[in-house]
Amino acid sequence: MNHESHDPRDIPILTDEAEKNDANFASLDVKAVHAALVTETLNLADSLLHRAAKDIEAALFERVFDQLRAQLPELVDRVLREHAAAGSKAATKTDN
Repeated sequence: MNHESHDPRDIPILTDEAEKNDANFASLDVKAVHAALVTETLNLADSLLHRAAKDIEAALFERVFDQLRAQLPELVDRVLREHAAAGSKAATKTDN
């Protein structure tokens, strides 16, 4: 174990670290690593896409309900007026 004080300005350089660990990299099964990376990448993409789809669905659902809330009172008034007008015309025809 290294008990020397650590200087925070002493940032390791990637190539230096890679050279230290060359022995570990030499034993890697490249095909297995590739397959694992592809699998994990696809799993992450799937998860992110599902989350995005749920967020989009929630936003659209909220937008539709906001529009319904805004337009429903006018729709009800219009339909009631149309039916009231049609009812008064029908009553006038039967009165003649």
